[in-house]
Amino acid sequence: MDDAEVHSRLLLGTARYPSPAVLAEAVRRSKTEIVTVSLRRETAGGKAGGAFFELIGELGVRVLPNTAGCHSVQEAVLTAKMAREVFRTDWIKLEVIGHHDTLQPDLFGLVEAARILIGEGFQVFPYMTDDLVVAERLLEAGCRVLMPWCAPIGSAMGSVNPMALRAFRAQFPDVPLIVDAGIGRPSHAATVMEYAYDAVLLTTAVAGAGDPAAIAEAFALAIDADRLAHGAGLLEPRDMAVPSTPIIGKAVFS
Repeated sequence: MDDAEVHSRLLLGTARYPSPAVLAEAVRRSKTEIVTVSLRRETAGGKAGGAFFELIGELGVRVLPNTAGCHSVQEAVLTAKMAREVFRTDWIKLEVIGHHDTLQPDLFGLVEAARILIGEGFQVFPYMTDDLVVAERLLEAGCRVLMPWCAPIGSAMGSVNPMALRAFRAQFPDVPLIVDAGIGRPSHAATVMEYAYDAVLLTTAVAGAGDPAAIAEAFALAIDADRLAHGAGLLEPRDMAVPSTPIIGKAVFS
């Protein structure tokens, strides 16, 4: 990433909200500083798309365009270039979908597209699985941040492979890591933050809630609380009981 200073550890997607007003309120209450925007989705909306871009500009947040819906390297690269022209940013969340049912990324195409875009000056945020080998390839290509999923997009299952996410963090201790996809509840977000991840990206969990603005605030509070606790030093689990009351100096009756 560039040297932009970002304080919030919550990124929000902007799709599937009931109305622009609800989206705006969710962004405000979440206190997010970065939102993702699909160029393909919004430009397909014609005049509505223009109004949407105007709304995003009024929110005062940084835009991370994405290549959502792209199923080939060529399609993703073209979409990224168009997004750079529209949003005037070199940031791009790179998605190259390889499987229609799970929306799992095409990891081979992802690495290829990342190499092309980084060669053209983009700062690539790659949406990927928790594959360590692919992560290495993306870092070699020039990616400075990685975005592994914790479950398929929109599934709301939370972390289905905690061991893999922990291993991912351990393998790349100095790389900014953002969990992207699969989080459904604030407790899920808190859990991945306990693995020492840097941030989470949410769309469906907020936009699909009964009260998106309230759930956005709930996620922000959960993330902040867990990062505070993690920094303070959480008590690690033990395999035996430890008394909370000292036994030294206890009264003895004879």
